[in-house]
Amino acid sequence: MSNMNSSFWMQREGNRPELFCGSSAGYTIKSGHFIMLVCSTIVLGGFLRTCLKNSEVTVLIILSVVGFVIGQLAHNSVEVYQIVYPLLRTPSFSLYCYFSPIIIFMAALDVDFCILRNVFWQVLLTALISFVVAFIIIGYVVLKFNRDLWDLQSSLLFSMTLGMTDPVHSVNSLKTIVEFLGMSGMVALVTVGLNLDSLSFKPRIELIITKFLIMFSTVYQQLIYTFFGIVIGCGETKYLGFHTVVFMFILFATVNFVRLLTIVLVSPILMHANYEYNWRWGIVIAWSGIKGVFSLLLAPDIHNLAEQKIESPQLFILYVQVISLMTMGINSYMMTHSARTLGLCAISLPRQMAMKNAIKHIQEIIQNTITLFKTEKILTNVNWTLVEEKTKIEYNIPSDPYHVSHDNEKEEESPTEEVLIEEARLHVAIIQMSSFEKQCNDGILSVEAARILIGATKSYCPIRGKFMSIYDVSNYVRARSWLIKFKNMLAFLEYHKDKASLIMYGNNKFLLFVYHMVFSEEFEYAGHVITVMYIYPIIMHLWPMARELNVSALISVNNYFVFLYIFRSALKIVILKRKYFHQYWNTLDFLIMLLGIMDIFCIYFVKLRPDNFVLIQITVILGYFRIIRFIPFIKIIIPLLINIVDVQIKKRLRLMYSITKGYVKSQEDTKFLIKQISSRESIYQKLYEILETNKRDAVKELGLIEHEGRDVVIALKTRQAIRSVIAKALKNLTFLWSRGIIDKHEGIEMNKVLLAKIKALNNFPMAIPPPTPDKYLHNIVWLEKKDVLIEFFKERAKLAYFDYGDVICREGEMPQGIYLIISGMAILHSSPPTFGIDNSLRSDRGSKTMFTEYCTSGDIIGELSCLLKREIEYTAICETILQACFISLEDLYEGFDVFWPSLEYKIWLKLALSIAYQYFESSLTDEDLDFQKCVAFNLAYVETLSSYNEMTIDNVTMKFVIIVYGSVIDTKTEVPYLAPCILPKTCEQVQGTSDLSKLLVVQASEPAKNTDDAKVMVNPGLRMTQREYNWKRKNEERGFQLSWNRSQS
Repeated sequence: MSNMNSSFWMQREGNRPELFCGSSAGYTIKSGHFIMLVCSTIVLGGFLRTCLKNSEVTVLIILSVVGFVIGQLAHNSVEVYQIVYPLLRTPSFSLYCYFSPIIIFMAALDVDFCILRNVFWQVLLTALISFVVAFIIIGYVVLKFNRDLWDLQSSLLFSMTLGMTDPVHSVNSLKTIVEFLGMSGMVALVTVGLNLDSLSFKPRIELIITKFLIMFSTVYQQLIYTFFGIVIGCGETKYLGFHTVVFMFILFATVNFVRLLTIVLVSPILMHANYEYNWRWGIVIAWSGIKGVFSLLLAPDIHNLAEQKIESPQLFILYVQVISLMTMGINSYMMTHSARTLGLCAISLPRQMAMKNAIKHIQEIIQNTITLFKTEKILTNVNWTLVEEKTKIEYNIPSDPYHVSHDNEKEEESPTEEVLIEEARLHVAIIQMSSFEKQCNDGILSVEAARILIGATKSYCPIRGKFMSIYDVSNYVRARSWLIKFKNMLAFLEYHKDKASLIMYGNNKFLLFVYHMVFSEEFEYAGHVITVMYIYPIIMHLWPMARELNVSALISVNNYFVFLYIFRSALKIVILKRKYFHQYWNTLDFLIMLLGIMDIFCIYFVKLRPDNFVLIQITVILGYFRIIRFIPFIKIIIPLLINIVDVQIKKRLRLMYSITKGYVKSQEDTKFLIKQISSRESIYQKLYEILETNKRDAVKELGLIEHEGRDVVIALKTRQAIRSVIAKALKNLTFLWSRGIIDKHEGIEMNKVLLAKIKALNNFPMAIPPPTPDKYLHNIVWLEKKDVLIEFFKERAKLAYFDYGDVICREGEMPQGIYLIISGMAILHSSPPTFGIDNSLRSDRGSKTMFTEYCTSGDIIGELSCLLKREIEYTAICETILQACFISLEDLYEGFDVFWPSLEYKIWLKLALSIAYQYFESSLTDEDLDFQKCVAFNLAYVETLSSYNEMTIDNVTMKFVIIVYGSVIDTKTEVPYLAPCILPKTCEQVQGTSDLSKLLVVQASEPAKNTDDAKVMVNPGLRMTQREYNWKRKNEERGFQLSWNRSQS
């Protein structure tokens, strides 16, 4: 028998395999019985796991004992021996190959690649130190205290096997402690990284796959411990005694001492890798060195690899299996107990404050929900007192026993601002990663972009006080700079034909003929054909044997090709004259021609003076220089390389745009949650300023990327729009399917169609040419793509061009019109927006804070100022060369008169929706307030209030009432509300306190479809008739016109 077909242990010198039971089977073996044993083990393991929940080590101990009993029965019974014989005949290498892949795979899934990449060298150095220490100390202890008298080789192999830490159990144990006990700080962020990469799976599939893998690995683990229990039981029990038990405890103590010594030696590395590491963490990590399946699978090879065989090879497995069970039981408990005792499990004070804020926020949401439900007629008989009692949240935050025991006589000091900022920074990072994942699942962000953003967040999180900016992400990606440089180099080398003027040749037919020949495509192809034809002669010239046999023929061929080069260069020089040397490729052709002429003369002189050694060497060198005649062939490849590089640059541009856009969205998502992170106003303001600055920088990058590759960005935006529409259709299909409106067969077919359309987006064009300037009018939402409106403004619109640094409009100036940006980017600098509120009422009237915003293609500058005919509140400066479509103020108001009143109202509706989403997106997440739907179905509308006009609020039909411009006062409580603000549910009637106030009303239920645009303004709750409104508008318009005339004069 070969070694691969041997039994569990390798064969000795004879042909008989060495079995634990002592002899080969002399009877027929029925393999079906072994399958029953495997199934029974799986069933027993599942039953024990169900009964003994959260006690995995107990299950494995029971299965190991059961396996040992089966092995003893097999040792004394032929019937049982027949059942376990296939296991004993299985090579140890095969058993390793059966079980190790799932273990390695699970360990790889549990370790985050981004974190591993950041600490790779620390991990590698720690592993080397741990291996060396375990190898020396455990090997010495085995040689010194083992009574079985193992040789040096067996002892060292045993120390290597026992020194290996089980990757799955070590990672999972530490992760379980962190997740269960709620550790704070950097460890919490590391815990997030230890989870599976959910971007690899479809939404909601991750949980299924994770559970399946855990179940699979658990079954494998139970089988391994049972099988090795059987193998141990099949051996002779005479080798087991009291000294065996003593040696087990010695080994257990040695293994943990080795782990502790390793932690002491690598503490400087761990301190460098993590600023939160201290001696308490060192103790906890020392107990995390859990042994397990991996060491057990390698144990049989100790006997197989050792040259000197021992009489009791099952002791190798016995010691490893017992030590692994002891570490799983004792070390897991000690690790948890140490973490609790040393205060590592207690929630830090900054995080306690964050949790209190979150609980308070949740309680407010519950209370608002109860208040809203109380207004519903169907719930009038509900016992709301009991509802409030049962929904009240009572959560006791775990205290820090270590902190209490040492500082119980001191008052608890408030954490410093630096500590709170650091805690908030880690929360911001986690929120951002959640935002990236959600964007990816929603189809807004590509998987590659989401992984890059998550990886960058994890990379910068260990840096204390570091908030990741978009520039950090760009450095992490190592963007496209080398591609652009390579493209510029290729563009520099690209061959361009410099044509001369035909006039200078007059009627000279020869020169005209040469001119047309030189600048024809055939002339270029002929040059390339000459280069290709010379491949065979140059091969023969470089091959010594062929060169010696064909010397005269090669000389003749060389002369012929040099003549062709001379002829081609002469024709070009005749036509181009001095321009010939303006092109680098022509200069190279001329150099090749000169070298060819020198080559011919050198060969001629060698024939005259064959004894001149220097001349011969020069001729040989010039012969090798003939290979440069193939360099011009690169001219054909360069255009192809430029196209390939262009594609790669567009991919990088698309990726960077997607990354930057996802980063901007994460900053916006985080800003809505920072109130729940910290309730301290100073921390909130700092976080808000940091997030706002990072967002502003990212928006600037978006504009620069869009300016650099407009066609790429247009294609990406179009693709994302298609993806969003299809995703919405899938969501609606799911709703209709769940309600039984669409049957199962129709739903499946429609789902296939929609999924096919999503799959087709993989072949979507990478670049789409930008539309012409007149087509950009279709992008103005308040024109609604109506031809009559578009044609009206198309006749009056003008193109405006601005250079870098030009000022489009200044703060305090009267508006001249609106600017629709076609290409380029502008930066807006402004004081805090007034929203039409009197300075005496504004809380920020003394604030000198300057706001900055970036506008790119598709944005409009000057809408609000033109609507109000008031001074512009910002200064717009071009950051790049900018092209815009300009509609003057006179033309805009002419459109208002022609299309009265719908056009002006729709502009107000568009502005109201944008302001509402800008400041209250978190409250409007469940509302589908698309502009077109609001116009068509009246889902939301704008109400106008002037001074002393009143409006009744009906909380039954009005879900939200948002002040987007101006100010109002509650007529009942006289509480003022300034824009932007959501009116509370307790407000029943308001009165305008500004010259002009605009309120966005979001309907509670969807009313009938609106068919008349003029009726959009009508609302029974508004105490002003349509006639009064029209009369007031005319008066306001006269007043505006008067102020306009005065400003002009």
